[in-house]
Amino acid sequence: MKIDKIFKQAQRVQAQMATLQEELAKTEHQGSSGGGMVTARVNGQGDLLSVKISKEVIDPSDPEMLEDLVVSAVNDALRKSRDFASERMNRLTGGLGFGGF
Repeated sequence: MKIDKIFKQAQRVQAQMATLQEELAKTEHQGSSGGGMVTARVNGQGDLLSVKISKEVIDPSDPEMLEDLVVSAVNDALRKSRDFASERMNRLTGGLGFGGF
């Protein structure tokens, strides 16, 4: 029966999604700014894990520059994390006709 096949396929996708979520939680992505003077690490779920700042960019008279560098490094890491998750999701749903799932 066709509905049984669809149900089994949905169960398989659900199991694969759970596995993907576990994989994303374990992966780490690094972003940087200021030529590597500020780096940020996030996991595949978008959680910020760490920020490292070189002493050379710490200027008490210009906190805005450091703030911008931190935001840029975090955004870079998050973009890499999203790209990775999107690529993995496309692999999972590619042949199943879910489109932008």
